[in-house]
Amino acid sequence: MLTAFLIALAFVFAAEMGDKTQLVALAFATRFKTSIVLTGVFGATILVHLFSVFIGEAASFVIPTFWIKIIAGIAFILFGLWTLRGDKLEDEEKLTASRFGPLLTVAITFFIAELGDKTMLMTITIASEQQQFVAVWLGSTVGMVIADGIAIGVGKLLGTSLPENLLKYGTATIFFLSGLYTIYEAF
Repeated sequence: MLTAFLIALAFVFAAEMGDKTQLVALAFATRFKTSIVLTGVFGATILVHLFSVFIGEAASFVIPTFWIKIIAGIAFILFGLWTLRGDKLEDEEKLTASRFGPLLTVAITFFIAELGDKTMLMTITIASEQQQFVAVWLGSTVGMVIADGIAIGVGKLLGTSLPENLLKYGTATIFFLSGLYTIYEAF
């Protein structure tokens, strides 16, 4: 159980570094109080990752273990390629004031931005492979909140500058190696 928690935490943390939703958290941090942004991110993350783990666990009941490992390995490699491509805030995702107030604005924006995002897909992949519902849910949530907490801190201290290339290439390397190892394990 601890292993599944740590795997989910580490991979989701790595996937979130330089991700679009991390940029959303960073941008919100330049506009709202840290506690409001962190609370909104946490609330949205709990819900998205609960849904993601449910999907991953359900997939593990209908797909044989060999194929889950092959699919997971390929997914890790694709996450590495996705990381190299990078994410940017799209015009429609740029942050504007909302009639819902800062907390709901952060939570709703973050929730919507996370749907179908790399970290959601990563959580689904890990859940299908590990088959430890609570451990993966909590690990992925903690990994995401830590990564976004870092972005919030950076947003408060430095504005919108992040060492993007270091994050991008380091994270991509981790995903490539993990993908190759997972495929190796399948055989």
